[in-house]
Amino acid sequence: MPGAVLADLVPAAPAVVAAGVAPPVPVPAATADAAANISPTALRIAQHLETAGQYLWLGFLHILPRGADHILFVLGLFLLAPAWRPLLTQTTAFTVAHTTTLGLAAYGLVAVPSRIVEPLIALSIACVALENIFRPKLSSARLAVVFGFGLLHGLGFASSLAEVPLPRREFLTALLAFNFGVDFGQLTVIALAFGAVGWWRHRTWYRARIVIPACGLIAAVGLAWTGQRLFT
Repeated sequence: MPGAVLADLVPAAPAVVAAGVAPPVPVPAATADAAANISPTALRIAQHLETAGQYLWLGFLHILPRGADHILFVLGLFLLAPAWRPLLTQTTAFTVAHTTTLGLAAYGLVAVPSRIVEPLIALSIACVALENIFRPKLSSARLAVVFGFGLLHGLGFASSLAEVPLPRREFLTALLAFNFGVDFGQLTVIALAFGAVGWWRHRTWYRARIVIPACGLIAAVGLAWTGQRLFT
């Protein structure tokens, strides 16, 4: 019959193609041998590096562009005095403090509700800015205040990190990378601030025209955020 002859002339399609599934692609022998020859140590190092890169970037993003409150706090530290020593001393105290509470919170040793932490973080912004206006010198009391506020900001970092589960096998790697990312974000903020206004920090008009207006604005924003976070 003509239909039977036509069927004999047209070859049948493979079953995998008819089912919509692509046939498996053979792996070259050289590739398979190379994968088999990778040592477990090299694989672990590669995993740690990949995890570190991911959480380093996540920590940076938590400052820039997502961490407006942390950005304003760091700007408050930058605007205290035109010299580098007060800035380095403050940022060191702040880094040690937020690293401490971030680690404790990540390991589950400290837990403070965000409804308490977030208003206090906003208040810390206003306090630092107002102190820049009325007490424009580095003191031991100022360092204690910055350290205490750093503890609060570390809890804020921890609450953000809690939204992204840390991998169990690379827990410490991820935690350290996130913290380094935060620090890199802070240094970037300082570098940008210096690029914007730092060139004039030794001019006689620098404090009157830049520091006081900027700190007044930062304080107003911090107080507004404090009220918003308390009553919403």
